Amino acid sequence: MNDMLIRLYAMPAQPEAQLRAPDLVVRKPIGCEHEQIVAWVEEQFGAGWASEARVALQNRPVSLLVAVQCGQPIGFVCYDATARGYVGPIGVQASARGTGIGAALLRDALAEMRTVGYGYAIAGAVGAVEFFRGVAGATEIIDSTPGLYAGRVQERH
Repeated sequence: MNDMLIRLYAMPAQPEAQLRAPDLVVRKPIGCEHEQIVAWVEEQFGAGWASEARVALQNRPVSLLVAVQCGQPIGFVCYDATARGYVGPIGVQASARGTGIGAALLRDALAEMRTVGYGYAIAGAVGAVEFFRGVAGATEIIDSTPGLYAGRVQERH
């Protein structure tokens, strides 16, 4: 899995209006929600992504967005968590995939990165190449595997 490069300067300044359910909100979590969000990410996606969510929640300003529907998290995206300038991980719970929530989360995160001054974003070790290509115009960075992830401590199973 190669990394992918996203040209933020080539994206619209404001995210496109998204067709979202009336009870769906994409926002930054407030302080009292942080541990709930980390626990939900770990339950849905594992300890590695929970670790990155924790980093993003500790950044100032917070660099995690959460999609909330009916008072429950259903998706999230981080940036500046794996490393500065990286976007991801991004995850949507299985029951809500294919609804556009992941695209909305990614576009909103990229818009925030552009606002704070980034010209490019890197999505690391992308498994969903077509998603990143379609939503953000991302291009693969040839020979970028394992890249930043070389020598990474492995999770125990």
